[in-house]
Amino acid sequence: MLLRQGDWSELFRQCHSEAFHLEVRDDYAVPLESEPFRRFLANEPDDYAWFENWDALVRDATGRGVRMSRVRVVTVPHTDYQRWSLAVSAHNTAAGEDIRYLPRHLAGVVPPDDWWLLDGERVAFNLVDGNSKAAGVAISTDPGLVEYCVGVKQRLWDLATPYAEYAAIARSQIKK
Repeated sequence: MLLRQGDWSELFRQCHSEAFHLEVRDDYAVPLESEPFRRFLANEPDDYAWFENWDALVRDATGRGVRMSRVRVVTVPHTDYQRWSLAVSAHNTAAGEDIRYLPRHLAGVVPPDDWWLLDGERVAFNLVDGNSKAAGVAISTDPGLVEYCVGVKQRLWDLATPYAEYAAIARSQIKK
């Protein structure tokens, strides 16, 4: 099943127990993030108003008892986008997400695409076009694919470092 990008938030409203996100790209071209990312690169302040919809969605889901988590597989040294993402993750975690980071060289085999595993029953793939811009969501309930994603999730989750610990390590390496 294909969904338009605007229908994305409905998937989270339908979620009952867990939403897990695997992120494997080092750079993203998300229009909503363009200006905040530019401000980060220019060392300008950000009011994070652009983050309010995601923040509300996460708070709603976690308020209903849905566990929101993600693993970001990242190349080290980090790209500018991943440095920005690491800074923004403080807002994700404050909203209720449990985020972990895993350096790519420690991850082993990693799927080439980002996806969400919803309630251990559905996989929602983030589709992107040739310019890395969001192009919608493809959903599958294929039992073999779901089982594969559950296995990948568990393997990478066990290898990954919780956000606060990873951020502290990254900050200490930048100071060196």
